[in-house]
Parts: sequence; structure tokens; C-alpha cells
Amino acid sequence: MSASGPPQGARPPGGSDPRSPRGDRSVGPVRRFVPPRKGAIAADPRSAFRWESVDLLAYKSDAAAPFRDVTRQTLFKQPDLAGELRYFEVAAGGHSTLERHAHVHAVLILRGSGLCLVGENVHPVGEHDLVTVPPKTWHQFRAAKDAPLGFLCMVDAVRDKAELPDDAVLETMRTNAFVRAFLEG
Repeated sequence: MSASGPPQGARPPGGSDPRSPRGDRSVGPVRRFVPPRKGAIAADPRSAFRWESVDLLAYKSDAAAPFRDVTRQTLFKQPDLAGELRYFEVAAGGHSTLERHAHVHAVLILRGSGLCLVGENVHPVGEHDLVTVPPKTWHQFRAAKDAPLGFLCMVDAVRDKAELPDDAVLETMRTNAFVRAFLEG
């Protein structure tokens, strides 16, 4: 850095870019994480993990796909790339939909703990665990009763529609005592 200031195109650390028409901190390649305000986590635990200029969306709009207390943020999507990166937040005691797809998932737990079902196995998960969900594998994530479960998920940008289990599949899954206990959660 020269005595005259930061290099051309650089922004002050942690500050707004004065050249930005709106003063956005998210101009350029960095989408900044927004630390939670004091007390925000207690008021709404799902509001804690947010990124600037990223909409907080409903997890799904399909009422036929059962889930409880989940939000979604799309952090990275480029039309010329095959994948997209999303952040999901499952509130304490909540769960994602039990489903499967033709595409693989890579799931990185950022915060909290809980359980995940991948195929016929139930796994405890916690911060920094990486879960790989193979194609056409039943999966579901459940947050612990006392804290939210937040995770990044990388998936195909163009995805097949999620397949939900029918009664026969659920009956077969419930023959495994661990899976039955997980599903009855």
C-alpha cells in the first residue's frame, strides 16, 4: 500500500466502498457475513447467520413436502457453472424434508448440532462436519432440540425435483430401529 492510500480498486477493511452508488459492502467478489446484533439470536435464532445482499427465503413452497422451521439463502450461483451454494438454517427441534434426488449433495455443518439420515444410517453431526449424500439416497437433517443447525449445501444448479417417500418406502425404512427413532424424532 502506498502512502497515498489503498491500491486502486481496494476497499478499506470492514468499511463501505465510497465509490459504490449505494455504499454496499458487498460490491465485488466478497459477500460479507453479517454478525448478529446483540440479542438477535435470542429473539430469532434463524436470523443469526446472514450475508449481505442475500435474501432470506422460505425453505420450500411445496406444502406436500413436510419440514419444520427451515430457511434458505442462496449464497453463490453463476449461470455458467453447474453448481450452487446455499445456506440452510434449521431452527431448534426443526427438520428438513425427507427426500432424495438424482444429484449428489455436499453438506458442511457451520453451526449447531443434530442428526442426519443418509440412506439407512443415522449420524450425529456438529460444526465442521462434512456430509456427502449420494444420488438417489434418502436424507434428512434434524436440529438438536436446544439449538439451530446451520449448514452449507452445494448442489446442482439445475436439479431434478425432490422425490418424497411413499407409505411403502416409509414402512421399509421403519424396520430399522435407528431410522424409526430418527423419523419419529
